[in-house]
Amino acid sequence: MVSALHRALLRDLWHLRGQVAAAALVTACGIAAFVTMLSAYRSLERARDDYYADYRFADAFAQLQRAPMSLGAALARIPGVTEIDRRIVEDVSLDVPGLAEPATGRLISLPADPSSGLNRLFLREGRWPRPGRADEAVASEAFARADGLAPGSRIGAILNGRWEELRIVGLALSPEYVYEVAPGMLFPDNRRFGVLWMDRDALAGAFGLKGAFNDLALRTAAASSLEPIIGAVDRLLEPFGGLRAYGRADQTSNRFLDDELSEIGVHATYVPAIFLGVSAFLIYMLLARLVATERGQIALLKAFGYTNARIGLHFAEFALAVVTLGSIGGIALGAYFGAGLVGIYRDYFHFPVLRFELSATVVGAAALIALGSALVAASTTVRRAVRLPPAEAMRPEPPKRYRTGRWEAVHALRRIGPSARVVLRNIARRPWRATLSVIGIAAAVATLVVGRYAFDAVDELVVAHFQSVEREDAIVNLRRVGGAAAVGSLARLPGVLRAEPFRSVPVELRFAHRHKRSVLLGIPGSGTLHRLIDAQRRPIGMPPAGIVLTRKLAEMLGARPGSRVQIEQLDGKRLRFTEPIVGVSDEPLGVAGYMDAHTLSQVLHDEGAVSGALLQIDAAHRMALFRALERTPRIAGVTIRAAALQTIREVMDRSFLLMTVVMTAFASVLVVGVVYNSARIALSERGNELASLRVLGFQRGEVARLLLGEQALLTVVAIPVGLGIGSVLCRLLVPVFDRELFRLPYVLSARTYALATLVTLAAAAVSGLLVARRIDRLDLIAVLKTRE
Repeated sequence: MVSALHRALLRDLWHLRGQVAAAALVTACGIAAFVTMLSAYRSLERARDDYYADYRFADAFAQLQRAPMSLGAALARIPGVTEIDRRIVEDVSLDVPGLAEPATGRLISLPADPSSGLNRLFLREGRWPRPGRADEAVASEAFARADGLAPGSRIGAILNGRWEELRIVGLALSPEYVYEVAPGMLFPDNRRFGVLWMDRDALAGAFGLKGAFNDLALRTAAASSLEPIIGAVDRLLEPFGGLRAYGRADQTSNRFLDDELSEIGVHATYVPAIFLGVSAFLIYMLLARLVATERGQIALLKAFGYTNARIGLHFAEFALAVVTLGSIGGIALGAYFGAGLVGIYRDYFHFPVLRFELSATVVGAAALIALGSALVAASTTVRRAVRLPPAEAMRPEPPKRYRTGRWEAVHALRRIGPSARVVLRNIARRPWRATLSVIGIAAAVATLVVGRYAFDAVDELVVAHFQSVEREDAIVNLRRVGGAAAVGSLARLPGVLRAEPFRSVPVELRFAHRHKRSVLLGIPGSGTLHRLIDAQRRPIGMPPAGIVLTRKLAEMLGARPGSRVQIEQLDGKRLRFTEPIVGVSDEPLGVAGYMDAHTLSQVLHDEGAVSGALLQIDAAHRMALFRALERTPRIAGVTIRAAALQTIREVMDRSFLLMTVVMTAFASVLVVGVVYNSARIALSERGNELASLRVLGFQRGEVARLLLGEQALLTVVAIPVGLGIGSVLCRLLVPVFDRELFRLPYVLSARTYALATLVTLAAAAVSGLLVARRIDRLDLIAVLKTRE
């Protein structure tokens, strides 16, 4: 049987259904954001952990020039090493049917039993290459799908200087390439970079590595420390051109995935906090108004013996009903958006299975958070209700003490019209409510700004890097270090307007107790295609002596201009030398050190050695150049600047569009919730006043302006506040995106500010129209008969 208080609760919820719905929607947005982000986080985390465990993802990796297979016995004896995988890995140039530009392929050897060993493949389609077949390969699924390849398709490849045609016999996934990105690239370009797995004997024969390996993967015991294992591996591989082993945390694919999980964790914290904070404010306003209008009922309840605890529970149940409605809708909405977000991640992170999972833990956590916000909102008003003595509660609430405010004494303000003075007077007499309304609307504006920050930051990153730093049209990497003649050959290819050599040396830099594995690039001092820039993107010249570090690398080493860093060459002669830091380049992508190419050659005693060339291309002859590059034997890979830019734009459109739409919708709900609730409560409090004005002859529009003018003014005040808060939040997010692989700058465009302003004004206008309809239906006689 329904009790009298429960019937009263249902009556109050129905009577205030508009405001209840607005508060519940804001709650739903907060819960939906929490469920979306946390469920996506857990889905990705579980898919990663299961995939790594089931397919035996290695714990450490190392690259080298060439070592005999017999070295495996010594490597297996290292304490803590449980399994090793000696592989052959080579980068080659590919000719993909239907693709104008040359593609880059990474060839990896398969063990005799492809279903064994480390970094096992998940065969999605087709079969494994037959033993000894040098013309068969399994392709990574993302690469094959992007280029329309399937089992039976053929592609061209240059294997150690010889043109070969490879037949795709299967499609597979690897835990080593969950995020399949080309070396040095930020976003995956699956059309122009792919991984191919081939029979080991066939690959060894093609590259002259029979009985040898040039890549190592290791699995370690769970309790083993990785640092001493890596040290032992380095000592064994050093005579064979080892390039310093590294752990799973520094493996490119895994590092991108970990960074993405960290970013989701940040969003799962601050976005729900904004919405649930505003939800608590709206519930507080509703309860405060309810207590004020039900003073007489509270007195009667106490007179009939209801305890303070039971009366307090009645009002707490009102808050719980609001957040329960919001939580149910929020969990459902979060499940929908979470599934959509996981669907987007399937385009970038390649797992055999990536399912959206809405766990009971996430639902329980969302419910507890919603419960907490309800109790916070209800605490003050519940105390106010239970403290009312029956005799005092039986009397109407005493009127406010009206007197001339300080602002009304300002002579200039006396010139404004009476309607404007009424609006200002009502705001001045309820400063805390006005302040909280401004904060709520400002939170929505800030949410819109933060939602657009990624677009602006990536736009700036693209401009800063591809227009100020990397100004070449193509980067050509040689398979082996060559001489000046190699660059001369590239310069003579059709369509090449300018060719500038570069030297790329893997190094380890040390300063004080810090060290970092990186790359040292030698570029000509007279070069114009790759420039160093300062914080204002102004070009800085390449000094003839010393080393220039990217700003991020200098920060990681704790060094500054004037410091001397120790440099160890990780390939070739493994020379060690010391250079002073003579400058810092403020680049947004990667970490590297730079030296004058001639000076670097002298230090390394390999005068004229080059690793590749930067090309400036005549657009009219680009197709002829691409065909020539695809057939040039010494080329390991080609990066086309226009293709890289196109890839970045496509990734932005796919990944950020859904988030922007969702954030815009949520922020609009936030504005509607705050403005609508504030206006409805004002209408309830000032019903007699407005009805009296209508009886005295005021038009509906004039009455509506008196009521909605207050909300309009608060919205106008809140917009610049919200823009400022959003700017601060974006600046606080900069460290989250300050990664080794890329750094998003702090930049917000005028378009972002304009969009946030327009969406807020539109949402406020919609709220105003909804309340204006209530004014039109105002029953003048009924309102004037009430005591309020």
